[in-house]
Amino acid sequence: MATTKKTTKKAATTTVAATKPAVKKVYRSFVGLVKSTKMTKTITVVVSSVKKHFKYPKSFTTTAKYHVHDEKQVAKVGDTVKFVECRPLSATKRWRLVEVLKTNG
Repeated sequence: MATTKKTTKKAATTTVAATKPAVKKVYRSFVGLVKSTKMTKTITVVVSSVKKHFKYPKSFTTTAKYHVHDEKQVAKVGDTVKFVECRPLSATKRWRLVEVLKTNG
């Protein structure tokens, strides 16, 4: 009888493990303006955001530059692009281009 109880416990735990939903990884994404396309398959994108000072009622703009991998070299200077986080591609590139949202035309 003791062996029967152990096998039922193992069977129960296997079914519970099999019914767990798969966890999807959420990647960070940003929208920014292309500032430079001088490197091969790499674009420099500037992302600006408005923040509020924690103590004084003052808003200010912060900017951050990202090196984004552009495999097909479709982005041009002045375009608005969307990019997401990916594995490290070089010493400075950790972002991949998803799409060009608005072209500078």
